[in-house]
Amino acid sequence: MSEPALDAERDAVLAALRPVVDGIAATFGPVCEAVLHDYRRPERSVVAVAGSVTGRAVGGAMSEIGMRVLARGDEARDELNYVTRTSDGTLLKSSTMVLRDSTGAVFGALCVNLDVTAVDRAHALLGALAGTARTPAEVPATTFGDDIDAVVDAIVDAHPLRRDTSWAALDRERRLELFRDLDGRGVFAVRRSVEHVANRLGISRASAYHYLSQARAVTGPAADTPGGPP
Repeated sequence: MSEPALDAERDAVLAALRPVVDGIAATFGPVCEAVLHDYRRPERSVVAVAGSVTGRAVGGAMSEIGMRVLARGDEARDELNYVTRTSDGTLLKSSTMVLRDSTGAVFGALCVNLDVTAVDRAHALLGALAGTARTPAEVPATTFGDDIDAVVDAIVDAHPLRRDTSWAALDRERRLELFRDLDGRGVFAVRRSVEHVANRLGISRASAYHYLSQARAVTGPAADTPGGPP
């Protein structure tokens, strides 16, 4: 099938799912948000949204989770009933269901986020009253936002190698590890992301491309950098 035909097919799938987005959010009420993503345009992947749990809007960027799916390409699988939290502490139970065309290629995702903060607090209170309270497990934070640069910044800044020391203090192996991990998270699947990461780290774009190339020489690209230097 030709690429224009495949794009028409993908557009039809997205169009068919738009009312599903509204239906999911209406069914679960104000604690639910449903988001439809088109990964052909990562920087503005949100094509439909209903509910307002993470503050998403049509035309917004994908989250860290979307980048991870994008990095895995056609090997990506559905991620169901995982728990994460937003930067303001809202606890979410979420599912990300990948969308495929007739060739099996991943081109988008349907995501559902449920705000379970109140449920978690009630559970903790009941546990304390019953004497069965447990130490809560650490829940990873996820950056949701309409600005892809803010998502990339959050991933870079939260990385242990970046958070615990400066770039200048990293030896070559740890610098490669940083770029390898960022690549595995799908950061470099976004246009202009290499230059953006370079600015965030305080290094030249040439240096960033060098370390990315060296990191991929060992592991292979997690996702192709679109069009060379963005």
